This record gives sequence, structure tokens and C-alpha cells, in this order.
Amino acid sequence: MELEKVILYYGFAPIADPNAVRLWQRDMCELLNLKGRIIISEHGINGTLGGPISSLKTYIAKTREFPGFKKIDFKWSAGCANDFPRLSVKARDEIVSFGAPGELKVDEKGVVGGGVHLRPEEVNALVAARGDEVVFFDGRNAFEAKIGKFKNAIVPQVETTRDFVAEFESGKYDHLKDKPIVTYCTGGIRCEVLSSVMKNRGFEEVYQIQGGIVRYAEEFGNDGLWEGSLYIFDKRMNQEFGDETKVIGECDHCASPTSKFYNCANLRCRKLILLCETCSTLDWSIMCTPDHQSLVRK
Repeated sequence: MELEKVILYYGFAPIADPNAVRLWQRDMCELLNLKGRIIISEHGINGTLGGPISSLKTYIAKTREFPGFKKIDFKWSAGCANDFPRLSVKARDEIVSFGAPGELKVDEKGVVGGGVHLRPEEVNALVAARGDEVVFFDGRNAFEAKIGKFKNAIVPQVETTRDFVAEFESGKYDHLKDKPIVTYCTGGIRCEVLSSVMKNRGFEEVYQIQGGIVRYAEEFGNDGLWEGSLYIFDKRMNQEFGDETKVIGECDHCASPTSKFYNCANLRCRKLILLCETCSTLDWSIMCTPDHQSLVRK
């Protein structure tokens, strides 16, 4: 049986007919026996797919034939098609849901007016040159940072990316507007939009890590400025970048070190719980609230 992998990617480019691209992508993935998620909008494409390596290589080659997608950075990681329940290919107003589709501008080169892209080594060079003046700003949902983040990063307490606009407009980060800010997220896509949103609201010096956490940690592992594990949105739940990964997460029940998320056992609830190995074996522990736990204890 052929070895399988997972690819993570995005590309910002004008798309005149998102639905036509959706149909093309869906048919191609079905033909290649790939599973995962793809979102397409007038601004570009965002996807995570799993399947046989040969099929993924064919997918990459064919996708790069589309105008605007030639320079997409496809990131490879361990995994397989079964890490995804099915294939989902959708056309939406935004490929990242910030709730501001009319604000984002793209051209054939990508996002217009976004942050300056820094390669991983350039991130370290910026910190070496300017020290504590540099602010790392987490562009993910707050729960993701529970198991991994850049050292001393600011982690906004947002539940979804749609919360960021209100966060900035609240004024709570106005004191950072003249600071060098390095935004970061899993693969880089959320920061493409986040950095643009920040610049549109008066943040003067905004950067983003080219390739996101994935590319940075691939280069520096546990020896750089990143600490902990990376949360990922599929059955794998998290990814580590070496054998000596620092565990910064704490069990929601006993506060023991852990980086393992579990789905709440209430099927109507979408919350995730951090549990250590011991607590995860207790039936009542796989619930995110006392009300949910009482249902199990009866």
C-alpha cells in the first residue's frame, strides 16, 4: 500500500467564478481519492488534504496550472486521508472568516496592504536586533495557544477569527500601534488577513511569518522561539516538532501537564477539553461543563 501524507496550503489570487473552481477542485479530488477540506472565494483558495503521495503530487501539479496558484507553498506533514471524515469543497465569501470580505484586497501577487513576510531566520534576526521591543501576536483562536505559542506572545481571548475586528476596534491594543508586531498562525493564511486588518486600523509595523508556525518549527524545532505543540484541525489534534517538545498545556481537571485535546462527550457541544492521561480515563471527565458532567454521573 502506498504511503500517505497530508498537505496544507493556501493561495490569495482573484477568482472570477469561485463556483466553477469549486467544481473543478471537487472533481479532481474525487478522482484522486483525496479527503479533506477546501474553501474557495473570490480572494483565493485554502485547503488541507490527505491521501496517497502520488495523488497529492498530481493534485499539486494540476492546481498550480491555475492562474494565480503557481506559487502556492504546499506544506507536507504526517497523516493520511482517514484523518478527515470526508471530502468537503465549498465556495464562500471568505477563505478565512474574519467577517470583513469587502475589506480584503487581493491581486495576482496576493494580499494588498498586508504585513511584511519574514522567513523563519528573519524572525530570529528581528528579535536579536530589537529584543523585547518585538511583540508576537497570536492570530489563532485562544484555545489553540493553550498547548503551544511563541514565547511571551500576546494571545487575544477570541473564540473565532470573526472576533478579531471587534478586539482591535475596542482599543485594548492601541498601545502596540507603534511596535514591531510579528503575527503568526498555523500555516500563515490567517495572518495574511489579520495583518491587513491591523494595518487598516493604524498598526504601523506589522510582520507575518512566511509559512506560519509550520515552516518556523520545521526549521528550528524546539530550539527556536516557539514552545510547545501545534494544534491542528483534524483527527490528529496536535503536532510536535521533536522528541523533547515542551509541554505547556494543563489538564482542565487536575492541572497536570498535557497537550492532548478531547472532544466534549456531549455530541451537541463543539468544545475541546485538555486532559492528562489519567483524567482522560474517567468517564465523567470527558465533559466540558458541570452540567454536562452531571448527565454522565446520573
